[in-house]
Amino acid sequence: MPTDKNSYQVAAQEDRCSPRTRLTIPSTLRASGGRAFQSVVHDLSISGFSAASINRMHEGQMCWLTLPGLESLQAQVVWWDNCIVGCAFSELLSPIVHDNILQRYSNTGVYRPM
Repeated sequence: MPTDKNSYQVAAQEDRCSPRTRLTIPSTLRASGGRAFQSVVHDLSISGFSAASINRMHEGQMCWLTLPGLESLQAQVVWWDNCIVGCAFSELLSPIVHDNILQRYSNTGVYRPM
């Protein structure tokens, strides 16, 4: 396990320290210093996510993800490739919130009200 200040981000993205669930969730993404834009989350775990990003994002850049019905979640960009961004949450997502999101969205991206 890396011991530098980025060990959390490395563990979140490389070691996959928590299971990732493939989803399709409409969302809003905003990079530090930029305007928010519509996005789609492709996978989610308690430690991070990947999402569509029409704007080029850079490793280490701070961003905020807003999912329907939730406050913005701060994250840091770990990678960007061909309009997909991978980010590590600044604080782990609550397992309860994570489970609620999983219950609300199927693999087809259909919203399921609780």
